[in-house]
Amino acid sequence: MLSRYARPEMTAIWEAQTRFRIWFEIEAHAADALAELGVVPKEAAKAVWDKARDVIFDVARIDEIERETKHDVIAFLTHLAEIVGPEARFVHQGMTSSDVLDTCLNVQLTRAADLLVDDIDKVLAALKKRAFEHKMTPTIGRSHGIHAEPVTFGLKLAYAYAEFSRARARLVTARTEVATCAISGAVGTFAQIDPRVEAHVAKAMGLVPEPISTQVIPRDRHAMYFATLGVIASSVERLATEIRHLQRTEVLEAEEFFSEGQKGSSAMPHKRNPVLSENLGGLSRMVRAYVTPAMENVVLWHERDISHSSAERMIAPDATVTLDFALNRLAGLIDKLLIYPENMQKNLDRLGGLVHSQRILIALTQKGASREDAYKLVQRNAMSVWRGQGDFQTLLKKDADVKKYLSDAEISEQFDLGYHFKHVDTIFKRVFGAS
Repeated sequence: MLSRYARPEMTAIWEAQTRFRIWFEIEAHAADALAELGVVPKEAAKAVWDKARDVIFDVARIDEIERETKHDVIAFLTHLAEIVGPEARFVHQGMTSSDVLDTCLNVQLTRAADLLVDDIDKVLAALKKRAFEHKMTPTIGRSHGIHAEPVTFGLKLAYAYAEFSRARARLVTARTEVATCAISGAVGTFAQIDPRVEAHVAKAMGLVPEPISTQVIPRDRHAMYFATLGVIASSVERLATEIRHLQRTEVLEAEEFFSEGQKGSSAMPHKRNPVLSENLGGLSRMVRAYVTPAMENVVLWHERDISHSSAERMIAPDATVTLDFALNRLAGLIDKLLIYPENMQKNLDRLGGLVHSQRILIALTQKGASREDAYKLVQRNAMSVWRGQGDFQTLLKKDADVKKYLSDAEISEQFDLGYHFKHVDTIFKRVFGAS
């Protein structure tokens, strides 16, 4: 995790102290269940809680033990025994390391998902606010980067709102899928531990029992989780790329907020660059990069190996921390985005009315021209506009072949900008509901 692109709420989930606290809770809840089943003394289970419930674990001491044992869970259990005393011998009865590691990882991933859902809610709130603010602000829609037909800036933002609504739903599903617990012992047979212990720990940790584990929780769950983060990152980059284009000097329909004292370039004092959007593009690529190792982690040997472990130790914190930062940055970017309706109108008018070409095409066919002939007539005049030989409406009114079908008034009627926005309300209701 790089602190430059990290927020404290998310990084706290992945700190060593948090991890050891979760490990302790898993072990202590398992001891409670074992005590209820009569496998370990109840006073021993109580002593585990009483002596370690509020302890700040000595991370340096655990690391010191691990340097000797070469085993992280054993190092933790050894340190726990130093705190708890003789009763610690009843801890970890019938369990294997993966019971602790995998259950802990899933606790961390669900907590991370909860923060990410909140982050998406911030993005949605910003998008909704700005979408309604510019619901009917005319702007040009582009295909292949070329002017196509008019849209509204509100529709652009409503599109993003719908996209992030889907992202939220996928993330909730991914959270549910990864929120499982395994306390099933070596190779997952429950030979040394009762399934009721797993059920107890799962409930205590806010998880559900894994229906069947080997010695690990199936990694297809985690693959789906990180794939979902990758898709969300792609949505972040799509919107950031749109803003980058709109801020180009030749376009300048929208612009990132430029704060007092901000500098755009070390060499050129005039620069106002879309640095946040560009940063979001880079961060999104990193989140997507973690999807491939998550997919490859699904493939393990027999009942378990640890080829997934090293990858997960990196991708789990890095992907969640990076996406958390990116979503918060995106929410702020949208909330403070500078929007220039006058430049949008200027760009709309830039091609001399060519954006209404389809309306002329349809009008000609409705008046009896074949579609092929209508297309030729419209394109002939459009190409003259591209060459700088006049505006579209004037050229059409001078074209004798066009005038065989359409009067001047009928031609003018096709240049009504408002015609393109007659269903904006319908689209907004689809996206945002009746409200």
